[in-house]
Amino acid sequence: MLLVYIQGKKGEIMMVKQLLRNHSSVRIYDGTPISKEIVEDLIATAQMAATSHFVQAYSVVWVTDEKKKEKLGLLSGNPRQFETSGGAFVFCVDFKRLQMAGKLENVDIIADSAENVLVGVADVSLFAQNFVIAAESMGYGICYIGGVRNKPEEISELLNLPEFVFPLFGLTIGVPARRNEVKPRLPVAAVLHENEYNAQKYEELLPAYNETLEAYYNSRSSNRKIDNWTKQMADFLIEQRRPFMNDFLARKGFNWK
Repeated sequence: MLLVYIQGKKGEIMMVKQLLRNHSSVRIYDGTPISKEIVEDLIATAQMAATSHFVQAYSVVWVTDEKKKEKLGLLSGNPRQFETSGGAFVFCVDFKRLQMAGKLENVDIIADSAENVLVGVADVSLFAQNFVIAAESMGYGICYIGGVRNKPEEISELLNLPEFVFPLFGLTIGVPARRNEVKPRLPVAAVLHENEYNAQKYEELLPAYNETLEAYYNSRSSNRKIDNWTKQMADFLIEQRRPFMNDFLARKGFNWK
């Protein structure tokens, strides 16, 4: 069996699989800044992620200006995260660079098809996950911030994002002030289907998963509560979220053709 190891920040040896299974979001950092050298190294590592047809439809805005960082925290609804983080980033779907590439070849590219929007979202997500794994291998904590989509117009203006570029999510990174316990995921059987999709198994698996999550919430070291997964999802998905995103994307040049 081939084992792959990562050299950790403090010299420890950590197996990749265990590193991935130890992930938990970090909400509060100790404020230690991340150096430009480390950020550039993480970006270079992230760039080795798979990318559809090599389009590399992503860009990252590293927010180092303290006033912009504070405003980004307020706009995304996560002020404390951004305030205490060592590095604050906004990961963007980017077809502006591809538009420029087309102009060099004297063609007008098609950026706003539904397929290309999906390609951009997939590219950014794969790229960001490489960034995250590399950061966690060095001992840093991270948290994805979907809240940047609460105010995409204002954040686009704050970061001067042009046409064909939109913010997909934010990311904070830093030295954790506190680490949370790992939250139990759905059982593998609920996610893995063999040969064909089987929805019937959820009738048994979801109540069992509710019990697992209820026990986790009741026993964790902070923010204990009574809750379960199906209730969370029902509350979360009972109404359309961020209905303004369709119009915002259209204003950015993405019309879902």
